[in-house]
Amino acid sequence: MKRVNTFKVVPQTENDKECLLRLLDASASLWNELTYERRQNYFGDGDVWDTSEYRGQYNGVVGSATVQQVTRKNSEAWRSFFALKEKGEYANPPSYWGNEEDGRELRTYIRCNQYTIQWGKRSRLEIPVGQELKDEYGLGYHERLRLEVRGNPKWDGKQGRLELEYDEVSDTFRAFQPVSVPDSRLDSPLASSEAALDVGANNLVACSTATGNQYLYDGRELFGRFRETTDEIARQQSKLREGRYSSKRIRRLYRQRTKRRDHAQNALVRDLVERLYDEGVATVYVGDLTDVLETHWSVRVNEKTHNFWAFKKFIHRLACVCEEYGISLEVESEAWTSQTCPECGDHEETIRHGDTLTCPCGFEGHADLTASETFLRENSDTEVRPMARPVRFEWDDHDWSGKPHPHESPKEVRTNPQVDSVGR
Repeated sequence: MKRVNTFKVVPQTENDKECLLRLLDASASLWNELTYERRQNYFGDGDVWDTSEYRGQYNGVVGSATVQQVTRKNSEAWRSFFALKEKGEYANPPSYWGNEEDGRELRTYIRCNQYTIQWGKRSRLEIPVGQELKDEYGLGYHERLRLEVRGNPKWDGKQGRLELEYDEVSDTFRAFQPVSVPDSRLDSPLASSEAALDVGANNLVACSTATGNQYLYDGRELFGRFRETTDEIARQQSKLREGRYSSKRIRRLYRQRTKRRDHAQNALVRDLVERLYDEGVATVYVGDLTDVLETHWSVRVNEKTHNFWAFKKFIHRLACVCEEYGISLEVESEAWTSQTCPECGDHEETIRHGDTLTCPCGFEGHADLTASETFLRENSDTEVRPMARPVRFEWDDHDWSGKPHPHESPKEVRTNPQVDSVGR
């Protein structure tokens, strides 16, 4: 079974960084040329597999093996597109990785036998580059580009094609290394506990576990920055000449907005799943969001659910990371959980105001945390312990850090299993 190691790649000098950027940019240019030719053939009733030979044009910069891998990856994207079409599903032809004027999405693929990774105190990655780059950046005829690696491999096994990308928002290079792992060595939690998630937009995730822990990921500040970028996009659009609908600046703002969201989303999923794995959670319940994704009467709510948080993409990412850790993800109906009182079970007389859920019976608690706990109790076959004080997390552009309660640690609030749940 395939698993993926993810780690940061750090050039040791500005010379190495510039060389790596040139390699990624040339790979993106190759991808775009292939995509353009195939799209022209596709829309012109031609053969998308009949393409020009690009080795001579790009060999000197990226090397013949990398030209082959980018071409192969492009072909895989087109085969996936045709497979979806044959199933009768809606699909668009493969798209471009940006453009030269507005900036390309910098990415490349290195064949499995063309790179080496050494793990240890001074972990490093060595990748091939074309002879033109070797000469220009003084690497020598037989030398490869040597880069520092930060992170630890979760999986070892037969390595696959390496993907390298550059995130311009965080100025970070990342690598994704597929690894073939025997089924007998797949990860699995140390226990068989359960957890349930309430996924929202103000509070991105509220989680309750059967062991009595609760986690809350606050999305308000993140959404505030999303709105600021959206407002700036609107301001830039208002300055366009009549007949124009976009500009280099506007397209860059859209890309930055999406990358910031995806970065926070991916970090949240990994942070949460690693915590659940360490607790011995084997099954995670998440709500069926079909009703949530229907058009809402509020423009602001629609912006949060459809544009800002991208629920479907989040659930897909959650499923992938849960699989990586051997955790089962179960999608269940969460009807009424956000309005149901955990004390008396009523959902008609309860009132939700902001983050607070109140009931005439006297209950008052955090609405999203209460919803996740109710959701867990409805689906779990195991005993659910009384909930500890929740750990609250907020995004600092790099990590999800614990949001402290008064007089507690400024970095992360630790749960205390002896403390009852919020509002009890």
